[in-house]
Amino acid sequence: MYPALQSLKARFAEIDDLRRAVSVLHWDMSTHMPQDGTASRGRMIATVEKAAHEKLIEPALGGLLEETAALPDAMLSVDDRAFLRLARRQFVRASKIPSGFKAEFFQHMAETYEAWVHARKLNDFNVVAPFLEKTVAYSRALSDFFNTGETAWTHPMDPHIEDADPGMTTTGLKTLFADLRRDLVPLVRELSSRSRPRTDFLSRTYPKSRQLEFLNWLARNIGYDFNRGRQDLTHHPFMTKLGAGDVRITTRISETNVCDGIFSTIHECGHAFYELGLSPSLDGTILGHGTSAGIHESQSRLWENQVGRSREFWTYFYPHLQTRFSEALGDVSLEEFYCGINRVEPSLIRTEADEVTYNLHIMIRFDIESQLLDGSLQVKDLPAAWNERYEADLGVCPSSDAQGCLQDVHWYYGSVGGMFQGYTIGNLFSAQCFDAALEAHPEIPEAIMQGNFSTLHSWLKENIYQYGSSLFPQELIRRMTGHDLSSKPFVAYLKRKYL
Repeated sequence: MYPALQSLKARFAEIDDLRRAVSVLHWDMSTHMPQDGTASRGRMIATVEKAAHEKLIEPALGGLLEETAALPDAMLSVDDRAFLRLARRQFVRASKIPSGFKAEFFQHMAETYEAWVHARKLNDFNVVAPFLEKTVAYSRALSDFFNTGETAWTHPMDPHIEDADPGMTTTGLKTLFADLRRDLVPLVRELSSRSRPRTDFLSRTYPKSRQLEFLNWLARNIGYDFNRGRQDLTHHPFMTKLGAGDVRITTRISETNVCDGIFSTIHECGHAFYELGLSPSLDGTILGHGTSAGIHESQSRLWENQVGRSREFWTYFYPHLQTRFSEALGDVSLEEFYCGINRVEPSLIRTEADEVTYNLHIMIRFDIESQLLDGSLQVKDLPAAWNERYEADLGVCPSSDAQGCLQDVHWYYGSVGGMFQGYTIGNLFSAQCFDAALEAHPEIPEAIMQGNFSTLHSWLKENIYQYGSSLFPQELIRRMTGHDLSSKPFVAYLKRKYL
């Protein structure tokens, strides 16, 4: 290996280790940390983030990048070329952000998260509003760092979107979302006008301890490896990767909403499968992660919806669920359960929304965060703006802040902007992805009905997981499907299933 390339890889391995240490601190803060530990935890996170950032923008690292730029492509492996491309991208982007700003922002994010948890319990947006105002200011400052002559953006949200989903822009996504909205609105109206299936059994009593026991069993049976991970409880479910042999998931359990835990667990398993399926050669490198927020979300949504809400899935798993909760499900048939979990009904909570209305929730958030960033919406007016959009788009209105603008953690645990588009990108690509898997292996639904997911896992690993970040999102989509990202396969999937 070329000495400069070897040194560069060693430097980025250290940076990756620091980032994973931050992930440990975040995981603990969201699962087991005592409430009064917020201030010191925020300081710790800020310190480690600052160290990682300073290592990333060192002049010596820039010199190594210049030196490796002279290496002939023909003499480099495919992974080495991908590594150098991503390393240059990370260096250039990080060099625009002062390390002191980064540390300050991470300290603020830790404090904001704790304020959000408190605000949700009190059902009072005013508790966290001052923190969110600072977050918006920080987020605008981040945008300004990137608004230089060679990379002038048309909207302050563009740098945030580019960070999460390379190649995407505010304008391009608004066009994609408009096409999707045109198909979704009449479909929602059509399905909402039909008689609604029975759902009373979904809100019966399901003891928490037995739910967690079932969810761990479910995760293991769809392929989650508990020798390389664990599942814990949190306020807002997430997956975090701490290493190749340590990919953790979290879930949220309600004793009167059995779907909450089930689909949170399946969703986070989808994220974990992606990280656990990476090529071993990428471990410890900057390529050893999913390539973007949207592609990552496509895998969690594929498992949650195309797999986890399918009739085939519950043909196998429902008898097990019914046996464990016979007092709640003893009088409920498989068909009633299947129709109940797939009901289409405008609702307030994004994470509980059905497949048809879900993306309307995302579009509301996408529009609101773009308005917060460009200044057309003030933080103090957020609850009212949120409620007005829900009334207009879904015909429902939150009766509390907890059901409204406090329900998602994203703006209270990160920057504002570029946070939500990945969910809809993920939904769209999940349909393209699952179509391609079924074309290659038409037997997958029958295997799922038998509780066998090996063929699907193998296909996803071969076509998506193994590449990590060596391919950018659009490259991966084109390689796998032969097409660009489109809303048409997703809409076709919804019509096949629901009409």
